[in-house]
Amino acid sequence: MTHPTRPSPDLQDLGLLSNRRSAALVTSLGEVVWYCPGRFDAPSLLARLLDAARGGSWAVDLPGAVHAGRRYLGDGGHLESVLRAGEGGKKLIISDFMPFGDDLPCGVCRVLSAAPQAYRLVLKAAPDYARRTVTLEQEGAAVQIDGQHWLYASHPARIEADAVVVEVPADEAAWAVLSDERLDHPDWATVTRWRETSLLNWQALTTHATYHGPYQEAARASLRALRLLTDHVGHATIAAPTTSLPEVLGGEKNWDYRYVWLRDAGMVVSALTRAGGDGSEGRAFLEFICAHATPQNGLPAPPFMTVDGGEPPEETELDLAGYAGSRPVQIGNGARGQLQLDAYGNVLLAAKLIYERFGTREHWGVIERMAEFLAEHWRDDDYGIWEERRKRPYVAGKVLAAVALDYIAEHSEDPAQAARWKAAAADARTWVEQHALDSEGAYTYVAGEEGVDVTAALYPVWGFCAPDSPEMLATMAALERDSCQDHLYWRHLADDDTQREGAFLAGTLWVAQYWVMRDPARARVILDAALAYANDLGLLPEMADPRTRLPLGNVPQTFVHAALVGVVVDLAEAERARDMA
Repeated sequence: MTHPTRPSPDLQDLGLLSNRRSAALVTSLGEVVWYCPGRFDAPSLLARLLDAARGGSWAVDLPGAVHAGRRYLGDGGHLESVLRAGEGGKKLIISDFMPFGDDLPCGVCRVLSAAPQAYRLVLKAAPDYARRTVTLEQEGAAVQIDGQHWLYASHPARIEADAVVVEVPADEAAWAVLSDERLDHPDWATVTRWRETSLLNWQALTTHATYHGPYQEAARASLRALRLLTDHVGHATIAAPTTSLPEVLGGEKNWDYRYVWLRDAGMVVSALTRAGGDGSEGRAFLEFICAHATPQNGLPAPPFMTVDGGEPPEETELDLAGYAGSRPVQIGNGARGQLQLDAYGNVLLAAKLIYERFGTREHWGVIERMAEFLAEHWRDDDYGIWEERRKRPYVAGKVLAAVALDYIAEHSEDPAQAARWKAAAADARTWVEQHALDSEGAYTYVAGEEGVDVTAALYPVWGFCAPDSPEMLATMAALERDSCQDHLYWRHLADDDTQREGAFLAGTLWVAQYWVMRDPARARVILDAALAYANDLGLLPEMADPRTRLPLGNVPQTFVHAALVGVVVDLAEAERARDMA
């Protein structure tokens, strides 16, 4: 195994680029450390994020450079970073973007202002997760990379050993394009047109949902993250653009999140529909889910899928050093094919929101199939919201079945069907009341066992119970006592020592959403604690450890960003109602 020769990039230092087909991650000093050409879950070409020595990157080699700020241009995916170097700390401005639009090339573009001193752009590609040795071939002033990518630049690109180098003299502006296709002699005018067209395309897209209210900048950043991680063709939102960033630093809990989870549908559709827009983005995601919800192995749909609706690959371990030495590094996901009751419940919640907003029953055939499955199978043991490795009677799935069947029955045009679903919902509710309370009267994670999970904070949000019911008061007291530090909350796992991992930020935001219903001021305190782990661009990781102040897990995670939008929308409504009272 090759060991890193320099540290892994700080997760909070990463900015996200996307053309809504694939994604790249870039540091504040302008080094692209993760890039999967063509689509979000394609094999990486640059992966220093997961192997500092062999993974490959695209760096701006400006001696003495220091970070001096960065920002997104508008609500889209164009990132502008400022470096300072030389006498007087003169600026170099880097505008990074992936051209977004149907007639634009796929790849990563970099436009750089006149620099205070000479510098080099150094590209070290490592195809197929560094499983292949890169081949480089000079093509005039450009370089062909691995037979399927090309580097074009304003200044000649040349091969130096296993790298492609572009030298830029002092006081000269520059551009460079890492393209997935051979281009016809691009120049300054070409790159400028790509940039302007891409900005206009982002501007047109971002008018679909524009939130105004408390925490407006945080919500704006979260909506941007959701859009950057949504496929432009199928409108599917992936969980994260990365794989194998550890939930436990140096540990083995390293998963591939570059897929589309049914579970996320409820929150993502809610975020995109309720955030002050026309609802078309959320509607499109529900359409993707329903278009690809093919029955499989006795299930009405797989729990997650690829961005084109296919089956994710089996887990495969890669020979990479891992982020900060955290191994294994793997692609694919072993949770495929699991029964996850809450996944179907979340799709029904998403459909209910769309139906109420637009007065439709779109995709009813698929929604009906999922409802029938839940009505017949809510009693079954499943693998739960956290995709554990053994089936158990996880309570959240039963709760979601009860509320989702109740809601969706209102939209059935068959009285007998509606009555059957409502009866199943009532049975599930009774079962939870009889089997899912611990010795203190709190809702348990697994029926018949002790232990409370942060998911229970959503039960009143879903409408299962009142926020001040005795069961919820006991549940929240248990979470405060057993799963909270510095206003951040851990999840509960049946098979693992949860305290080894970081606090779960989506769960923390669910607790904030609960407190919106009882005490909005307290909700703000919890929300602020979660936002302390957002980086300067508003991007949030899966987890955060208040003991080390480190972010953990794949980043950015759409589950977290959707949860944040849900909290702030509810908070805005609650504070508006209070002010009008």
